[in-house]
Amino acid sequence: MINIEIIADSPKDFLSQMQDEIGGNITEKWNEFNLFVNNGNAFGNIKYIPFDWGVNLLDFQIKFHKEIELKIKSHEEFNPIRFIYPSLGNLKHRFGVHNEEKMVEQFQSLIFTNKDGGYNFISFPKDIDLDVNVIQIVRKHFLKKRTTNVSTLNKKLYEVFVDTDHDNRFSHYGTLNLKMADFIKGLHKIKAKGMLRILKIEAKVYEILSLHIQQHNRLLSGETIPDSLNKTELKIIRKVSNSIIKNPAKEYSLEQLSFKSGLTQAKLQDGFKFLYNRTVTEYIRHLRLESARDMLKTTDLNISQIVYSIGFSSRSYFSKIFKEKYGLTPNQFKKQLKQVA
Repeated sequence: MINIEIIADSPKDFLSQMQDEIGGNITEKWNEFNLFVNNGNAFGNIKYIPFDWGVNLLDFQIKFHKEIELKIKSHEEFNPIRFIYPSLGNLKHRFGVHNEEKMVEQFQSLIFTNKDGGYNFISFPKDIDLDVNVIQIVRKHFLKKRTTNVSTLNKKLYEVFVDTDHDNRFSHYGTLNLKMADFIKGLHKIKAKGMLRILKIEAKVYEILSLHIQQHNRLLSGETIPDSLNKTELKIIRKVSNSIIKNPAKEYSLEQLSFKSGLTQAKLQDGFKFLYNRTVTEYIRHLRLESARDMLKTTDLNISQIVYSIGFSSRSYFSKIFKEKYGLTPNQFKKQLKQVA
């Protein structure tokens, strides 16, 4: 095991202190810092991106060849709330005052912060591919943001956010959340450059943060995974949804998806409602409309060509549901694009 003590005045120090222990090279481009490692300790990348108002991102896409334990000290200058989510692999967490570690499984979230002077221990397993997203928020900076209104949070999170003197420790272990994995996947697919890239990543970070908060709200209200489904079945449903994303124009039926997945039609419907707040049919229609909107923006195809290429057979029906979703007919949307151009 490699034990690494992190005493950071800023999250940027985290990368340099990791580099001191596991090696690798740090690069910087457009204010995006990356530690690349390929040696006997690890293979992969740890990314750090700072944003305004005390928000920053740490993103691990790495495999450690040895078990790693981070001992992270909390202090007045840098003691953030951390929102952690492993979309691949797992990790363990404990506070320095506790001996018992708690496992954070794949697709499970963790929110925590500590008192000043306290230690947070995070352990990563060896020889397991990791994809771990960490959003860190420095409260005294974040609360100065004009659009920050923490009074709208639930009572528990509100108390955590306004504790700028770091008098309390807090941890919350969430349940399975597959939707967050899709958002993080989208974050990793961003190909833009320069300021546009950072802005797009920042937008995704805030979306992921909102999912953490929404899940915390749901758990406080007593909402859990439907009794009709277990974690394995929800993971199967996510695979079904990903196959639809790859080819939304294909003709799907609930019966065919049920047969292919091995799940009953009722389980599929319950799973899609839980993960995506939509029935299977609504989910497919949503993806087709998103595809159509993208094609109107990026191609020279006429509306009839787009209608049939995304799997609809009726142009009038397409125009009707497009307007219901976006507030404009496809023709009006296309004219608006020309005016902007």
